[in-house]
Amino acid sequence: MSFSNYLENKMLLHVFDNTAYTSPTTTYVGLFTTNPDEDGSGTEVSGGSYARQSASFAVTDNTATTDAVIEFPTATGTWGTVTHIGIYDAVSAGNLLAYAALTTSKSIASGDVFRIPTGDIDITLD
Repeated sequence: MSFSNYLENKMLLHVFDNTAYTSPTTTYVGLFTTNPDEDGSGTEVSGGSYARQSASFAVTDNTATTDAVIEFPTATGTWGTVTHIGIYDAVSAGNLLAYAALTTSKSIASGDVFRIPTGDIDITLD
């Protein structure tokens, strides 16, 4: 996963300029039909019962990994082809923290459920 410009700036200010940064109490996964890029400009899914879902992570060494299944509501309309995910600091609006392309894009039609199995999101710092 790549960090957004927002999170990169917050981390640099926190570490090198002693500027306080309060991490979010809950993080949320959003689905995209285009690359959100570092500025968060992609197209997030909307409508058809779509809503960002909370995600929890376990951190070991230099990697944060999801520690539970993330399941989106049953689509009540076509969501399009999901190509990317983003991690946010709010259930709506908020700031994009990190993003990545899916290994395989997934077309979501009415009646489909999008699930991310436990451990399938890794955020690694090298």
